[in-house]
Amino acid sequence: MIRTMVYHRKKIWVVFMICAVLLLGLVGRLLYLMGAQSEYYSKKADDLHERERDIKAARGKILDINGTILADNRTVCTVSVIHSQIKDPEKVIQVLARELSMDEEIIRKKVEKISSIERIQTNVEKSIGDRIREYDLEGVKVDEDYRRYYPYGSLASKVLGFTGGDNQGIIGLEVKYDEILKGEPGKILTVTDARGVEIDGTGERRKEPVSGNTLRTSLDVNIQEYVQQAAGKVMEEKQAERVSILLMNPQNGEIYACVNVPEFDLNDPFTLNTEETAADGKKKQDLLNQMWRNPCLNDTYEPGSTFKIITMSAGLEAGVVSVNDRFFCPGYKLVDDRRIHCARRTGHGSQSFVEGAQNSCNPVFIEVGLRLGVENYYRYFKEFGLLKKTGVDLPGEAGTIMHKMENMGNVELATVAFGQSFQITPIQLATTVSSLINGGRRITPHFGVSVLSSDGTSGRKLEYPVETGIISEKTSETVRGILEKVVSEGSGRNARIEGCTVGGKTATSQTLPRSANRYISSFLGFMPAEDPQILGLCIIHDPQGVYYGGTIAAPVIKNIFEAVLERV
Repeated sequence: MIRTMVYHRKKIWVVFMICAVLLLGLVGRLLYLMGAQSEYYSKKADDLHERERDIKAARGKILDINGTILADNRTVCTVSVIHSQIKDPEKVIQVLARELSMDEEIIRKKVEKISSIERIQTNVEKSIGDRIREYDLEGVKVDEDYRRYYPYGSLASKVLGFTGGDNQGIIGLEVKYDEILKGEPGKILTVTDARGVEIDGTGERRKEPVSGNTLRTSLDVNIQEYVQQAAGKVMEEKQAERVSILLMNPQNGEIYACVNVPEFDLNDPFTLNTEETAADGKKKQDLLNQMWRNPCLNDTYEPGSTFKIITMSAGLEAGVVSVNDRFFCPGYKLVDDRRIHCARRTGHGSQSFVEGAQNSCNPVFIEVGLRLGVENYYRYFKEFGLLKKTGVDLPGEAGTIMHKMENMGNVELATVAFGQSFQITPIQLATTVSSLINGGRRITPHFGVSVLSSDGTSGRKLEYPVETGIISEKTSETVRGILEKVVSEGSGRNARIEGCTVGGKTATSQTLPRSANRYISSFLGFMPAEDPQILGLCIIHDPQGVYYGGTIAAPVIKNIFEAVLERV
């Protein structure tokens, strides 16, 4: 009996001690939460009673070289509803359906949905947003934000690019420099009760957005407009598939104009610029993707005789040919078991290397390529930068499509030497030729020149890599001299300008399959020939009728050069 009583007392004591320890623990935890963690949980409680709405930041402007605005912002509104605050849902549905031209059932679903906030429509014109505000509808919020606006419509569309509904860059400079342009969004904070209803008298707290920085580019609106008109004119006259024109400074890589017609409307980028219609969503997206492509850097092509500038430079630099060397062209050249024809089937007869360049004679350049040999030619191909990308500041640059050295025989070498059987991008050709005529410096082609703060009080200049020693200054001078002769006395004579020296090279290449009789006509020129300050490349795809590059592409570059003479 006594033992039993003692046992029960011990048991009660143990239970008491356990309860005391637990109670002390709870008191200690409570004191810790009320003291050290009070600020943390106070913020948590506030968060439960705060509703936030984003405020878009003004996206940074894009300017041309002279400060003209190419991409700007327009004030628009976002209309939203807060379910818990709506007092007259039918009136809200009717007003929003009428003012926003939306189906009542779509709005009804959003109004009746139990959520913290439902977005009805974005990018609403400010005038409409202001009208909706005047109704003073409880539970309806009209917040101002921004929509991208392009003052020049289709000008440089495939360079500038555009933004999506969230103001984020999608293609072009808009996506390449998105981090610089986008800014930091702000917020509107409102206090609500447990039911989610805003508490009167507490007002709103705002975190103001930070505007994006401004991007200044090397594009010149006046030059871009003129070049775009010139491209459109030759495209219409020759009923061509498309036309691309690049205009850049071969000394520093700044691009003054980049045109790819047909262009598209930047303010309406999801409307196709052709009469072709899409039967389904996937086909339309494919057509849109094609419309948005920038052929100057996203697509490759067979350059034809403009590439003879590379063969010429490699041959002169290696010492396997000189300006005084003589050649004989019977209208073809036998390479192994292949007879490769010259454009002039009757042949050019005896001619110097310079005359061979003036005549754009294939056998002459085949011979130079064979003198170099596969290994040596491939080495120069690599050293000139043709096996890597240019680094142009636009997304999606394509790489060169070239034979592997181990797969190149004499026949492949012969065709490459005059610009066939491989493909490069127009920007790659323009950049490589720039390095061969500027004294041997491989520059990086670019549009971005500087970044400015939104208020214009500070900024920084953008810098790009430059490689030196691509070829010697002496070889570069010789190349410039030969190409000046091509224009003054040879196949490029349609690019001659009175009172100004112009260098350049014509090209007429046949696309695959050769039996389709489709051609690419082009001309690459620069001026002044002795100290090039501007380089132009015109490429006309599938022109109808006369298709020779010297006849239809050279005059386009001549007219452009004459129009921009004051600049250089």
